[in-house]
Amino acid sequence: MTKGTWSFGKRRNKSHTLCVRCGRRSFHIQKSCCSTCAYPAARKRTYNWSVKAIRRKTTGTGRIRYLCNVPHRFKTISEKVPKLSQRTRQRLHHLKLLF
Repeated sequence: MTKGTWSFGKRRNKSHTLCVRCGRRSFHIQKSCCSTCAYPAARKRTYNWSVKAIRRKTTGTGRIRYLCNVPHRFKTISEKVPKLSQRTRQRLHHLKLLF
């Protein structure tokens, strides 16, 4: 029984596939459980000993398409405020959207 080149040739089945929740290739097909986020479980898998790993996956590590547009949105809203009618401004003030 060897564990080198010969045994690597026998490997042809995938044990992991893409996870629905985290999108990584860590969903074990036979166990039907994700090793990264523990998918079928309600709570996401995170441990404090993996602080670096958590840091790699949090908000601000990807493209942040939504967060890039947030300041621009508020800029356009503040430009449009004087053009709004008095009634609309009162409504926004009541909803605490306009200060």
